[in-house]
Amino acid sequence: MSQRSFRRSATVSMAALLAAYVVLAYVAAPEFWTFRDRGFRDRRFEMVTHTSQGIPGDPINVGLVGTEKELVYAFAVAGWDTADAVTLRTAIDIGESVLFSRPYPDAPMSRLLFEGRAQELAFEKPVGDSADRRHHVRFWQTDTIGDDGRPLWLGAASFDRGVGLSHDTGAITHHIGPDLDAERNFLIGALNAAGLLLSTSEMAGIGATTTGRNGGGDPYFTDGKAIVGVLKQLP
Repeated sequence: MSQRSFRRSATVSMAALLAAYVVLAYVAAPEFWTFRDRGFRDRRFEMVTHTSQGIPGDPINVGLVGTEKELVYAFAVAGWDTADAVTLRTAIDIGESVLFSRPYPDAPMSRLLFEGRAQELAFEKPVGDSADRRHHVRFWQTDTIGDDGRPLWLGAASFDRGVGLSHDTGAITHHIGPDLDAERNFLIGALNAAGLLLSTSEMAGIGATTTGRNGGGDPYFTDGKAIVGVLKQLP
């Protein structure tokens, strides 16, 4: 091979390597990470909450894609209230609400942990005049994003059917209704009826469970799926 041919061959090889690098570094790799970040339907989370004592709590059964502002707005439009923080004052208020059937639509919720973090948002919809019966959900923001770049929030929705003593610790607590799928569907249905969702899809939850028990020892059953709704963006 002549020196000129060798140089030409070397130039072509270098150009091919450079092109391959550009494709890998600036096209393939970013697409891979984008797919990884946005593929929340395939990402595995520990789809159950825990109490502060480490006892498994309510399972994750709903998800929403949107900003924090969009979540707060959506639940307000759907007629749900944002739960107050737990303080001595709110603890007294919720006790009076239950004992004397006084309305308290913003009643606080106990703290549950998901992946080591307490809930960041919580919403509720009372049933009746007191805070003993209510639809309610806790949400945690994840570091996973949806197809439109907004964060995925995972939540645990259940129905508080009354107040009593925890089966496990004896502490005063709300007891949940056993049908978690019905509560999940109620929440998604309420947002959809208010025209707040662009779409819904399913992601894997804890799996089908017929004899589950939450942090208070209350029995529950579920098909083990989480329904994820994509919220409409605020203008």
